[in-house]
Amino acid sequence: DVQLVESGGGLVQPGGSLTLSCAASGFSFRSYAMGWVRQAPEKGIEWVSVIGGAGTTTYTADVKGRFTTSRDNYKNTVYLHMTSLKSEDTAMYYCARLPTYWSTDYSTRGQGTQVTVSS
Repeated sequence: DVQLVESGGGLVQPGGSLTLSCAASGFSFRSYAMGWVRQAPEKGIEWVSVIGGAGTTTYTADVKGRFTTSRDNYKNTVYLHMTSLKSEDTAMYYCARLPTYWSTDYSTRGQGTQVTVSS
C-alpha cells in the first residue's frame, strides 16, 4: 500500500523557519513527482510546490524564494524547507504523490502536518 507520512510541523513565529518531511513507501518513489499542498481553515486545497523524480522544482508565486522542496530518492523522503514564514502560511500541509509533474490530482496524499505561524 502507498503510504505518505508527513512530519515536522509546529508553531513558529513570523519570520521563522521550519522544515517538513514526508516519508514515502509502497511505490517506486523515484519514478513519481511529489507535490506539497496546503489547506488553511475553511479554504480549499492550495498547491505549493512540485519536485520531479530527477529534482526539477516549481513553486507557487506566494512561496517562491521562501520555500524550497528537495528529495532523497535513497531515503524515499521529500522535504519542504520553509523560511520567512508569514501568518498566511498557516495551514495543514500535505505531501502528495502526483501522476505527472503538472497533475492537480492530490488524492494520494498523507495525513498532513499542521503549521501555525503566530507570535
